[in-house]
Amino acid sequence: MQLWQERELLELLLFKLEEQRLLLEAGSVRWIHFATREIEQVLEQLRVSGLGRDVEVASVGREWGVPDAATLAELIDAAPSDAWREVFAEHRVALTARMSEVAQLKDSNEVHLRAGARAVEEMLAGLAASTGEYTTRGERVREDTARIVDKQM
Repeated sequence: MQLWQERELLELLLFKLEEQRLLLEAGSVRWIHFATREIEQVLEQLRVSGLGRDVEVASVGREWGVPDAATLAELIDAAPSDAWREVFAEHRVALTARMSEVAQLKDSNEVHLRAGARAVEEMLAGLAASTGEYTTRGERVREDTARIVDKQM
């Protein structure tokens, strides 16, 4: 049951990452913080679930004669029957596939986020560009930022 719970949480994480990707691609940055917060919540649930899995693995490990911190592959090797080997092997394949999908979506979202951050930086840099002050003949009077009120008049 613990492995099923982790699989479901990984599916939920995939959904949340996909949701974030769609928001990024659509340029709907207004909602990104909600999507990011939801991703963080699922990651926290996965951490808690991982602790539960560690407890279960330690219990099964004692029964099957494997170390407390055994991997799923080690449990498969030590399983007392083909049925257990098959169940754990199926979970291992599914978990590995979901983790691969998570990594791909995470990388894709990071590219979109970096591009968005770069665009904001460029826009802000353009706003900070010095325009200087000019006379009515178009000659530059000052090299610093233009002012709304000319105090020298």
